[in-house]
Amino acid sequence: MATIDKTEAEWRAQLSEEEYRILREHGTEPAWSGNLLDTKAPGTYRCKACGADLFRSDTKFNSGSGWPSFFEAVDPEAVTLIEDTSLGMRRTEVRCAACDSHLGHVFPDGHGTPTGDRYCINSVCLAFDEGDDESDDDSVANLEGK
Repeated sequence: MATIDKTEAEWRAQLSEEEYRILREHGTEPAWSGNLLDTKAPGTYRCKACGADLFRSDTKFNSGSGWPSFFEAVDPEAVTLIEDTSLGMRRTEVRCAACDSHLGHVFPDGHGTPTGDRYCINSVCLAFDEGDDESDDDSVANLEGK
């Protein structure tokens, strides 16, 4: 996968203040505040910073966490997983593999999902393209809360 290399000045010029804080400075939006939390339409979730495909709507589920949750990335190579020990916790950070922007964290508590994972992603990090979900797997469409 090709990587995008921009200066922080270029990222600041491209992103809003909130987008920059979360995507580039590893921030978090408040729980229950994201505009994509309750989105249920078919489509593809892309990186807000670079446009790379990250998640498909048929992997989104209601985790009750307050952030959009997915049980797998569109492709394992679409995201980079990094150990995060900040804030006195041991977590796994999720970054866009194409531009190295912070997206959120993944946890092994996606009970009832095919993978057992819960990618907990900030809405502000995502752009949603409705209607272009390319997946043809209907086996996960009936997850509770979908």
